[in-house]
Amino acid sequence: MRLTTTESGAIRFGRRAGPRWEAAIEGALLLCGLVSVATTAGIILLLAVETLAFFREVSLPAFFGDTQWTPLFAEKHFGIWPLLSGTVLTSAIALLVAFPFGLGAAVYLSELASQRVRALLKPALEVLAGVPTIVYGYFALVFVTPVLQRVVPGLAGFNSLGPGIVMGIMIIPFVSSLSEDALFAVPPSLREGAYALGAAPLSTILRVVLPSASSGIAAAALLAVSRAVGETMIVSIAAGQQPRLTFDPRVPVETMTAYIVQISMGDVPTGTLEYRTLYVVGTALFVLTYVMNLASRRLRSRFQELT
Repeated sequence: MRLTTTESGAIRFGRRAGPRWEAAIEGALLLCGLVSVATTAGIILLLAVETLAFFREVSLPAFFGDTQWTPLFAEKHFGIWPLLSGTVLTSAIALLVAFPFGLGAAVYLSELASQRVRALLKPALEVLAGVPTIVYGYFALVFVTPVLQRVVPGLAGFNSLGPGIVMGIMIIPFVSSLSEDALFAVPPSLREGAYALGAAPLSTILRVVLPSASSGIAAAALLAVSRAVGETMIVSIAAGQQPRLTFDPRVPVETMTAYIVQISMGDVPTGTLEYRTLYVVGTALFVLTYVMNLASRRLRSRFQELT
């Protein structure tokens, strides 16, 4: 039996769920957890099988030592570095845009804004996260890139600068939300102690709050980079599909996700070596994002221990 309270405040008795119902509910919850685990395991197994088949025909030195990626050309090269450099370049530009604006928005909403202003700005900021990425991609191609061409000499029609900036705009709410959570986790006693010693609000934010939340903010930055690395549509539309080992943001590049889209269009026969490059690039992308997510989790756990 269990006790419940009615609206008038009277106490009445209710009947607990029987052992069979409890067992069924536990089994259903366990099944929900197993579905996600099985899905992840299936993805890893598929990537592993196809990646091993790829490396039976392409050696590791050719994959990690070559600086060209031309598996669809007559003269084939399978060096992963052009795709990796394009991915890193666009993600770095996105982080350079998203981190200062996202952190600034988080500091303002957490430490300075009134409740009324916060209630207005926070939903408006989060609208950016709801815009479809294909819209961002065409925005980068038809608006941002032409504007940048007026101020950046030698900027090509397809480049990594425009998509990187737009990706940064897209993940600003991501950085802001996670950084705001980290700032809220800082104990109020630290702020009160700083104020008691005569510190101004700005000094308290810069010298007390931000250093105390540094691990959580760093975790937010890493998760934001993971989001940028996995972005597909923006770079597929606006960055070009020319894999080259360069860190010049003015020229066309190709990211790992853009190459996966290119192969997935159906022009490459299934089971060929060219088709298996889809999986080896997917494996590299999976490992890259997993490492960043793991580092982010460790930073967040460290921040929770400190707080």
